[in-house]
Amino acid sequence: MAHNKPDPAGLKLRLVAAERLKSVLAGDNFVPLTAKELVDGRDRALANRLITTALRRQGQLNFIIHSLLDKGMPGRSGTFEAVLRLSLAQLVFLPDLGAHSALFLAVEAVKRDPKARHLSGLINAVLRSAQANSAKFGMLEDDMLIPDTFGDTWLEAYGEEAINGFSSALLAGAPLDLTLKDDDAELIGQLGAEKLVADTVRVDQRDRPVDALPGFAEGRWWVQDAASAIPARLLGAKAGGRVLDLCAAPGGKTAQLLKAGYMVTALDADANRMERLKENLKRLDYSAEIIVGDAGTFAPNSPYDGVLLDAPCSATGTFRRHPEVIWHRSVGDVAGRVRLQKALITNAFRCLDVGGVLVYCVCSLEPAEGEEQVEWALGTLPGLELWPVTADELPGLESAVTAKGLVRTHPGMKPGGNEGGMDGFFVARFRRR
Repeated sequence: MAHNKPDPAGLKLRLVAAERLKSVLAGDNFVPLTAKELVDGRDRALANRLITTALRRQGQLNFIIHSLLDKGMPGRSGTFEAVLRLSLAQLVFLPDLGAHSALFLAVEAVKRDPKARHLSGLINAVLRSAQANSAKFGMLEDDMLIPDTFGDTWLEAYGEEAINGFSSALLAGAPLDLTLKDDDAELIGQLGAEKLVADTVRVDQRDRPVDALPGFAEGRWWVQDAASAIPARLLGAKAGGRVLDLCAAPGGKTAQLLKAGYMVTALDADANRMERLKENLKRLDYSAEIIVGDAGTFAPNSPYDGVLLDAPCSATGTFRRHPEVIWHRSVGDVAGRVRLQKALITNAFRCLDVGGVLVYCVCSLEPAEGEEQVEWALGTLPGLELWPVTADELPGLESAVTAKGLVRTHPGMKPGGNEGGMDGFFVARFRRR
């Protein structure tokens, strides 16, 4: 009587990780694996570690794969590439996990895929070659981590020292930043957090999911990167005024505007993301007027005292959290976002009362989506003038304020002196004369 042999230990997590990595390589955003996909917390943590290492080291892995595969990546080969990248990431960059499991589980994983099983001999040979050269491959230059698509532009815009910081930030990933509802030293202690700038605190190490951290259920804070928290603080519209938050979901900036005492209309075109915004505001015990609609065509009954436009963008500034983004984006993608941003800035201006304040921001490192948009707006929209930000408005981040009074953060910066970096963000503030 035949007995089905149980899967080797570690195979399931390798198969699940390969499927997730395959989808990201095909263009999806990386979403960490959850308990639904891998029940065991240790397996889940290891699978996510393998995937994120493969994504953060993508440039170096590209070089290694090119060196080892004489004929290039086989076409229509199922999960072969994903398994190969995970296994190379383990062999070369995660030596603490051991070489044997990388080799054995790679072959087993490929054998389980009907589209890839004919390549089991190839993956074994390639990984053995990589193992023999692991010391050499482990010394590859960090400048391989940033693709040429953006590397030259960033070098010109930010300088060599900053770019070195970008590479370090990419490998380190992003700590957890929170915006506090109230300044509460006891809560900060319970979270094991440190104060960064203004009402932002940072949790460098945690041993549980976000929704299990102290104060979450009671609505005492919300997740928001230190850079993302800057734009709403700079609005400076009249006290208690009516403010429009365009492209508002998932609601971090909406919550900040409500905390500041404004009457807020939150608008976004994505109904699903707006449900998340509603849930977030409910947990925080905040309320706003919520509209699902197009930020490019929205026409209010009466103009607003302030408009905050967090425009759709290339999102290159978020690569600490989403390392895949800098490999997915092209020059054409950026150009498409630039055209959309101009339409949104124009409509944001239409929604603004005379004397009102417009804050434009993007989580992008591209000058075309930031500084160049400011020049375009000032030259195109009559009655719009720049209201420069001053360094004393951003204590702890004075270096982010440019000579023209714009705000430019990047992943190499240290908010409040913290080594954990921050997202790349651009912020400009205008008034309507």
